[in-house]
Order: sequence, then C-alpha cells, then structure tokens
Amino acid sequence: MDYLRAAIAAMKKWKVDRIISVATLVTSVAALVLVLKRPAPVAPPQTPAQIAANAQSFQQKLAQLDRGSQASAEDSSYQISSDPAPAETAETSQSPSDLSSQAGGSPAKPNASQVRITSDEVTAALAQAAGAIPAAAGQLAPGSDIGAMPNILDQQVSFDGDVVHGQFLVNIAGKNVWITVSGHMGSKDGYATFEPTEFKVGDLSIPVSLVNPALQQRLSEQRDRLKLPDSVDGIKVQNGQLVLTQK
Repeated sequence: MDYLRAAIAAMKKWKVDRIISVATLVTSVAALVLVLKRPAPVAPPQTPAQIAANAQSFQQKLAQLDRGSQASAEDSSYQISSDPAPAETAETSQSPSDLSSQAGGSPAKPNASQVRITSDEVTAALAQAAGAIPAAAGQLAPGSDIGAMPNILDQQVSFDGDVVHGQFLVNIAGKNVWITVSGHMGSKDGYATFEPTEFKVGDLSIPVSLVNPALQQRLSEQRDRLKLPDSVDGIKVQNGQLVLTQK
C-alpha cells in the first residue's frame, strides 16, 4: 500500500515537472518568435526619389540655420564696434515701445530662429549617410566603422507629439533583429540627450529600467557624437517635428 502511494506521488510529481518543462519550452519559443518577428514599422517606406528630395531638404534646413547663426554673429559684432549715439539723440529717438518699457513694462524679446525638420527628412538623411542611395563622395558606406555597435542594416525614424520613435534592423548572433526605441530628445550643455520611454526587440517589449543604464552608459561613451553643431543652441521634438534652435 505504501509502495502504491509512493508510486502515485511520483507520477504526480513527474506530471507537474513535465508540465513545467513544456510550459518553459513554449514560453521560450514564443519569446524567440517575438524577438525575430518584424514589428509594425514606425514610418511608411520612402521611394528613392523621396529619399533624395527629403535628404536635400534636410541639408538645406541645416544650411539655413548655419547662415542665420553667422548673420546674428555679424550683427552683434557690428553693434559692438559701432560708436554709441549721443545721449540726447538716443533720448529723442526713443520709440513708444521703448518709453513704455521704461514706464515699467518689459519689451518682448524676439524669438530665436528655428528650423523644423520632419521625420521623413531625418530618415532620408540617415539613409543617405548610410549609403542607401547614391550620394556625393565622402559619405559613409554601409560597412563603415561607426564604433562598437551592431551593423545597422536599415533604420526608420518618426515623431509623435514630443516623442521620437526609432526602429533599427541590426544583425545579432547571425540573426537580423529589429530594435525599436522610443523616448524624449533634448539637449544639455551643448550635447543632445535622450531618455527612453519604450524599448522592444522584435515584437517583444523589454522593461526600460533594464535597458536605460546600459543605454546611458553607451551614450556617455559616444558623447563626442552627441555634440550639437556650433550653430545649434538646443534640440527637441515638438508637435511631431524636430526643432533646432539657432544660437
């Protein structure tokens, strides 16, 4: 009788262990499928003609910002070098707005020049820089060494409100895997910053708390790449566009 009970208990334990093993196997397979599955794209694909046009628009906007910064610097230099007007002349030439500011009001400062860049323009510029389309000499080729990172085979960027979504196809352990990261972009002390709000490998969501320390460490190691151009004072995503503010 005791032997029979022991046999029944052993069978029950075997069944439980078997169920756990099967469940673990199913979970592992499901996770693998989700990792290798391509997620929904964050942006619609662009034709080569659209990429070329958007990349050109991206470059033109950066050039516009740079020209505006140079013009502001020249104006400041001219004002400093000019002789100040006599007090009497300055007094008689005051405008009503100047008088009202002296009476207690504060004159409104003009808004700093800005350029607004769409996600299509950013994606096209990235594609052009990666050599996805024919471009001028001196740009990066697909196999260029850009640091100790997996080779990026494809990439997309989109903006939603004040959130940026980036999707990158990389090769990990011989498998092509899509990595999707979302977050808030900003700037501090002349460098771009990024705070993630979502991270996915394939179609599998990964807790941001597990990823952010390594991501911030990686950004710190690549700090030189995050330095803003001399003509740019700040960077942010606003109303679905990348906004660059001129110095």
